[in-house]
Formats: sequence, C-alpha cells, structure tokens
Amino acid sequence: MTDEYSAKILVATFRRPRSAIDMSREYGIPIAACYRRIHALEQASLLRCVERALTQKGKRISLYSSQLKNAYIFFEGGRLRVRFQLASGITKDFGGDWKAVDVDVPE
Repeated sequence: MTDEYSAKILVATFRRPRSAIDMSREYGIPIAACYRRIHALEQASLLRCVERALTQKGKRISLYSSQLKNAYIFFEGGRLRVRFQLASGITKDFGGDWKAVDVDVPE
C-alpha cells in the first residue's frame, strides 16, 4: 500500500476519477502492476470504482477515485507509519519495521 505505484495511483485519482490505462501511460506504471495496485487499494477501501465509462470504440472502462481525505507519514517507536484518513471519516494505519539504511555521515 505504501509503495511508489500505489502512491501515484492515489495522487492521480484524488481530484478526478481516472482509468487504469490513463494512469499506466501518464505515470509509467506497467498495466499489470497498475491493476494489481488498484485491486489492493480497493480491498483496503482507499480507492473506489465510481463509474463505468464507454470508450469511443464501445469498450467499458472503470474510472477510479481516491477515497483519501488526508495522509500522514510519521516515525514512531522505530517504525515508519502511514495513516490515511478517508472521506468517510474512517482512519487506517499502515506500517512496518524501519529497515537499516547505509548513510555516509560527514564527520
């Protein structure tokens, strides 16, 4: 949920509904990965299909909309956490163990 592709999808669908194909093309997300993230975000109630539009070729496509109102990132007790506040008022927390990062600190 907190990977780069998921973040791009949530940002892309914040202001207006978007199709998977549009997001894949605009944000460089492989289409299969885009659909996997959309499914996972729907399961977490962070994304919702709001419309089934008809293309010029007569094909139906789903348009998705972010359900986020606010998002917070914080470091707590050695863990990086993400808190999502949904438009419905529900709050969802995600996070995991902070992994060690090699950083060259100037002396």
